[in-house]
Amino acid sequence: MTFTHRRTGAPNKPVLDGLEEKWSGRWDELGVFVFDRSKTRDEVFSIDTPPLTASGSLHIGHVFSYTHTDTVARFQRMRGKEVFYPMGWDDNGLPSERRVQNYYGVRCDPSLPYDADFTPPEKPGKQQIPVSRRNFVELCDRLTAEDEKAYEQAWRRLGLSVDWSRPYRTIDAEARATSQLAFLRNLERGEAYLAEAPTLWDVTFRTAVAQAELEDRERPAAYHRLAFHGADGERIMIETTRPELLPACVALVAHPDDERYKGLFGTTVRTPLFGVEVPVHAHRLAMPDKGSGIAMVCTFGDTTDVTWWRELRLATRPVIGWDGRFVAEPPAGVESPGAREAYAQLAGATAHTARERIVALLRDSGEMEGEPRPVTHAVKFFEKGDKPLEIVTTRQWYLRNGGRDDDLRDQLLRRGKELEWHPPHMRTRYENWVSGLNGDWLISRQRFFGVPIPVWYPLDADGQPDHDRPIAPDAVALPVDPSAEAPAGYREEQRGEPGGFIGDPDVMDTWATSSLTPQIAGRWMADPDLFGRVFPMDVRPQAHEIIRTWLFSTVVRAHTEHGTLPWRHATISGWILDPDRKKMSKSKGNVVTPADLLAQYGSDAVRYWAASARPGTDTAFDIGQMKIGRRLAMKILNVGKFVLGFGDAEPEREPGADPDAGPESDAGPEPDDGGHSAGAAVTKPLDRAMLAGLAGAVAEATAAFEEFDYARALERTEQYFWRFCDDYVELVKARAYGDEGAAAGTESARAALRTALDTFLRLFAPVLPFVTEEVWSWWAEGSVHRAAWPDADRLRGLADGVDESLLDTASDVIASIRKAKSEAQVSMRTEVTKAVVTASRSDLDRFARVARDVRAAGRIGAVELWEENGPLAVRVIL
Repeated sequence: MTFTHRRTGAPNKPVLDGLEEKWSGRWDELGVFVFDRSKTRDEVFSIDTPPLTASGSLHIGHVFSYTHTDTVARFQRMRGKEVFYPMGWDDNGLPSERRVQNYYGVRCDPSLPYDADFTPPEKPGKQQIPVSRRNFVELCDRLTAEDEKAYEQAWRRLGLSVDWSRPYRTIDAEARATSQLAFLRNLERGEAYLAEAPTLWDVTFRTAVAQAELEDRERPAAYHRLAFHGADGERIMIETTRPELLPACVALVAHPDDERYKGLFGTTVRTPLFGVEVPVHAHRLAMPDKGSGIAMVCTFGDTTDVTWWRELRLATRPVIGWDGRFVAEPPAGVESPGAREAYAQLAGATAHTARERIVALLRDSGEMEGEPRPVTHAVKFFEKGDKPLEIVTTRQWYLRNGGRDDDLRDQLLRRGKELEWHPPHMRTRYENWVSGLNGDWLISRQRFFGVPIPVWYPLDADGQPDHDRPIAPDAVALPVDPSAEAPAGYREEQRGEPGGFIGDPDVMDTWATSSLTPQIAGRWMADPDLFGRVFPMDVRPQAHEIIRTWLFSTVVRAHTEHGTLPWRHATISGWILDPDRKKMSKSKGNVVTPADLLAQYGSDAVRYWAASARPGTDTAFDIGQMKIGRRLAMKILNVGKFVLGFGDAEPEREPGADPDAGPESDAGPEPDDGGHSAGAAVTKPLDRAMLAGLAGAVAEATAAFEEFDYARALERTEQYFWRFCDDYVELVKARAYGDEGAAAGTESARAALRTALDTFLRLFAPVLPFVTEEVWSWWAEGSVHRAAWPDADRLRGLADGVDESLLDTASDVIASIRKAKSEAQVSMRTEVTKAVVTASRSDLDRFARVARDVRAAGRIGAVELWEENGPLAVRVIL
């Protein structure tokens, strides 16, 4: 695509307002960001775009991190890469389910039949209406599709340069098929397996929770000192924060070196209230300095209970059901009439209520010593949940992730070392997570709006499922829904019948699908040719708190399926902090929605604030930075109008080029090759010095972007831009206007100004796409976002070896002139009678080369030069 400059079309009064609507529409019409799939893999830069959960409203944190990615995409496009940059929507999972429940006033009841005529109420009532799973999923699809439209409009206003013709959803038919195929291939290779085991369980959502979805929250509790009974009547005191789990107690444990309890190892004791005999064991995880030093093991109070239960091969006495309430029937061992009577007071109660009741019973029996001792301790929660997790025994699907396989763990740690991290220290988070895994990845969820586990189970003659022989579909049949479809070789009427089948009722964890975003976006299953052109991808941008979930799980899936990393680079964004330096999040209620900010300050200004943040660092929400960004955008408009107001000139030429060469010759490069077309040759020392400095800024910005450091690239560009505006433009303004009469000097100034403007528009384009496109359109065809990135070497060639410090010298002198006028409180247009410049011989020689421009800019009459060692000094006589 060729972009040639045309005659300027700058408006009389350029404004920022309305640029977003103007240009986002034109980019779409012209297909500026549409991916050209004819390019080979080495010509493509592919981005594993984070699929956003479109539930509710966009918040400023999204704008922050997605802007970072967009600056990189725009830079790579200008560097000549064909950028694969699709937008993804992560619709399945709990956030979407909760939003649908609240929005429509419904809840899912899988036992209900599908109602084809169901219409949700216009306004949700106090009681949620039960609907079938299929009806519920249809409502989820409907609402998320509407949310996605609103998010897309916000993204377009922000200026994301994604290819809107290639969106993907993690719940559409192709994504479901891809996710199910990957699972079936895991199953074939033995990487996926079904197991019945203690499971972390959220009682609100009634679903299993994986290790990566946990978070510790400090909660008040109390230690209760309880008396167990030894064979000789001795009272063995234990301290626990969960006395309600006494009927689930299966053992006591103490450290093997604890002299207080060595005599009890190998014996049994009886539990308070229930009189159940339980063994006393030694185990290294017992903590002599915690409580009384001996602990009761229950099935299950926490993950340490699970470890003790597994390693000591203890009995199982579960008491808490999937709903978080005590089950109706007492566990095995609770057999005496008194014990069963005590348990009856707990049946059906929540853990909190059961705790209150059992404490009362223990007080009455005299088996609780003293009063509960208040403490605060960390309790495990599901990251999206409101109640502490319980541990219940369930049958779940797992994927091997190195948690129980040292060899696989080492392979995944090596993958982490292969990956290029930006910033580098983020790799430590990955390594800490992988090294600390204590189990495989639990991927099944007892929810509804998700990708179904694609297996069925045969039923024996008694109607019992054989979970050891799952029935898998053929790949060509995917996607499937085992709860609504029969497997090959069976009829639907055989569902649930002896000799028939049942479908697996669960769906996959949302991360089990999101871990396949490279495969889904690249259409691994449906379009192998496209997949070969974009995979492995170049970069995964994401936040640091989901390294343990999204990043790690994606590495696991690519490693096991493709034997490679899913991408070459990972760029990590920090958090947005509120004025109290706390993370902004929807759950904390301190988020800011960006719509008003984008309208008030403009998208470029908000992008400027976002791109000013260093990669991986937490950043304060700062309207002040947005105001600075708007001022910068306005300055670009104004300086563009000023520079282009001089009209067109002949194509600029490098020194030594044929002066008669036309615009198509090598002497006059076109704008789309980074040639900085600007007019006649740049000949004057000050002009060349400015271009030499600009070449340095281009080189530094380029190097920063190559390292994904968008903040450094912006910082260096902005620094030189303001120097260009504040110093150089003022210094050459008179010459550019032709006030000095010399045509060559005028043309040199104008050529340099246009070269600089051309370069700055390209440099700022990744961060400030709207204002740069607007100014570009005043004098060039096509889009600045498909123009070439500036070429530092070409700028150095135009500078022809001139020392860039000439601009420093000129700037120092003119700064002294301005200071003197300011201190005298006179206009900057006031004539200076004489300026005495004192400096070293080398500084005076440099000044002599730029003196004419300095005198014109400062309105200086006479100039005296005094040679003296030391820093340059100027005495001004008004």
